Amino acid sequence: MALRLLPFRQYAEENVINLYKIDPLGDSQMADPFANGANDNGVLVKVSAGNMDEAPVGYETQSYLGKTNYPFIGRDQYPVVGLAVQAADNSDTALGVTLRQTLTHDENGEKLLYYPQKAIELQAVLTGQAVPVLTKGVITLDGDTAFEAGNLPGSVGAKVYPATSSAKGKFTATLAGSEAAIGHVIATGSRVNRGVSSDYFAGGSIGTGDATTDSTASGAYYVVSLNC
Repeated sequence: MALRLLPFRQYAEENVINLYKIDPLGDSQMADPFANGANDNGVLVKVSAGNMDEAPVGYETQSYLGKTNYPFIGRDQYPVVGLAVQAADNSDTALGVTLRQTLTHDENGEKLLYYPQKAIELQAVLTGQAVPVLTKGVITLDGDTAFEAGNLPGSVGAKVYPATSSAKGKFTATLAGSEAAIGHVIATGSRVNRGVSSDYFAGGSIGTGDATTDSTASGAYYVVSLNC
């Protein structure tokens, strides 16, 4: 799932860094806005390229542009940000959490390069563009996709940490080493889907009628006070 953050969030703009593109290595799902990958929003990241002596924008020959070797064209290249971040684990110094996903295509296989409005609707930036990274604030994390499997916070007040290398970019409530906590839970809830259609975070409907507590329903979420 490419959106690990639920809508509720509170932060000041001075705690958002807009310098780095995402560099997801082999864990990329940029062509599918609903697939889970290191290009999601809500990914905990570290700096992987931070040399300010490099040019702020570079130009690459990319297949994303389509055919680029037409005759009599001097240059047909794609602009990319030089600085980069990657998914972090408990052995890294976490910079913060991505607020948008990074994509190349929409769910219909259409290039977002030619459809900027759709990119906004998908809460996305294009590949190579700077992705906003939140270092401090209040965010709402989806329990199914933002946390390491089997390591959800138990209650309000629980500390959260970067997950292990087997779940890079995710959070965990289990202290695995000497890493410091990067936040704590200030509220919890369950996004139970009662209706007739599928919910992005809670999955399929469990029925209609009055809302009731259902322990078998997915969609648990955690409001976290983040401080990287």
